[in-house]
Amino acid sequence: MLLIFLKSTIIFLVVLAVLRIMGKRQIGEMAPFELVITLILAEVACIPMSDPFIPLYYGLVPIITLGTLHLLLSFISRKSMALRKLFSGNSVIVIDKGCIQYNALKKTNLNLDDLLESVRSAGYPDFNKIEYAIFETNGKFCVIEKASDPTKPTPPLLPITLFSDGTWDAQNLKAAGLQQSDIEGLFARNGYQKPKDILYADIRQDGLVYVSPKYGKFFTETVSIEGGAGW
Repeated sequence: MLLIFLKSTIIFLVVLAVLRIMGKRQIGEMAPFELVITLILAEVACIPMSDPFIPLYYGLVPIITLGTLHLLLSFISRKSMALRKLFSGNSVIVIDKGCIQYNALKKTNLNLDDLLESVRSAGYPDFNKIEYAIFETNGKFCVIEKASDPTKPTPPLLPITLFSDGTWDAQNLKAAGLQQSDIEGLFARNGYQKPKDILYADIRQDGLVYVSPKYGKFFTETVSIEGGAGW
C-alpha cells in the first residue's frame, strides 16, 4: 500500500510538471496534437499507479517522452507556418460576407444543423446579422456581425495574418497583393530594421496593417492593396 502511495505521488508531481510546461490552455483550446498528447498522458500515468509490480519507470519514461515531444512540436510549429498548419490545421470561414460556404462546411465535416447550433450558441440566431463566421483550429466558433447602423455603412473587416513569430504567410501576402519587402519596409519606417524584432502583423480589407513588436508598443499603418486578390 505504501509503495502504491509513493508511486502515485511521484507520478502526480511529474504529470503536473509536464502539464505546466505544456502551458495554461484548457482542453477546449488545445491544438489537435496537444489534445492527443494529453489523452495519452492520462493513460500511461495510470499504468504503474494501479499495479505495485509494474516498475515506476514504465510510467515516468513515457510521460517525460510525451512532454519532450510536445516541446519539440511546439518549437517546430513556431518556426514553420507550413508545419503549424499541418499539426494544427487552418481556421475555416463558414460564413463569408453573409453567405454560407457550403464547401467549407463539407471541409469541416459539418452540416447545417451544426452550423445553426454554433451560431445560436454564439448569440446570433439570425444569419442576416452575420458578416463572417469562423471555426478556429481549436474548435472555437467566432462570429463577426454586420454593421449595426445602416445609415453609416462601415463594413466589418476580417484581418488576415501576414507575419507571425518569425514566419511569413505567403498565401495571405498574395491575397493582399503585397510583397514581403512591402511589409519589411513598413517595419523599417517604424524603427524595426529586422523582422525578428516583430511578433505579429496582420492586414484588413481597407489596407490597415496592425503590427505588434516583441518588445514595445503596437503600431498601425495603411498600405495600398488595390492589386490584391481580396478575401
